[in-house]
Amino acid sequence: MSWIIKRLQRLFQRLKVSRQYIFVLSLFPYFRGMKNIFSVTLVTVVLFISCNSTEPTVNEPVSSSNKKQGTDSQHWKGTFSNGMKGAKISFDVEGNQLKELTFEGYWHCDGKLELTTIGPEENFEIKDNKTGGIIIEPKHGAAPFRYKLHGSFDEDKAEGTLRITNIPAGCDTYKLNWTAQKE
Repeated sequence: MSWIIKRLQRLFQRLKVSRQYIFVLSLFPYFRGMKNIFSVTLVTVVLFISCNSTEPTVNEPVSSSNKKQGTDSQHWKGTFSNGMKGAKISFDVEGNQLKELTFEGYWHCDGKLELTTIGPEENFEIKDNKTGGIIIEPKHGAAPFRYKLHGSFDEDKAEGTLRITNIPAGCDTYKLNWTAQKE
């Protein structure tokens, strides 16, 4: 049953599902009496459907048609010089904030490679053309994701390092070197 919970937590994190639903998911071990896989599947489907709200939330990316006038948002895309081939990084810079950080690529989970798309809901601050820090999400969850980012910006180019871990699930990207360009 624990592997189902881990998989669903990763899926919900990829979909940037709100913390309330991840909390509900953490209650699954208490449903041990549910021996029928159909019951577990039904609960999962109900949670998934209830998480797919059509209203945008604060943590969802805002489409270009919904952006406020006067904001100077820049989209950046890049790659990694180490790690698995084909991995990508992307983020937006708005004012002094690095937002919507997204890693697309493989990471090591319990000795296996898994393809994932993941990123924090919180933002990193940019000061003196540098950014860096650690974000842990959810702060009080059973399986927190740890995002460690360092970077520096120079005109239309940025570079740095990224590491994403989820220790309880046994997942790690290890330290990756990235470069990105402004689009």
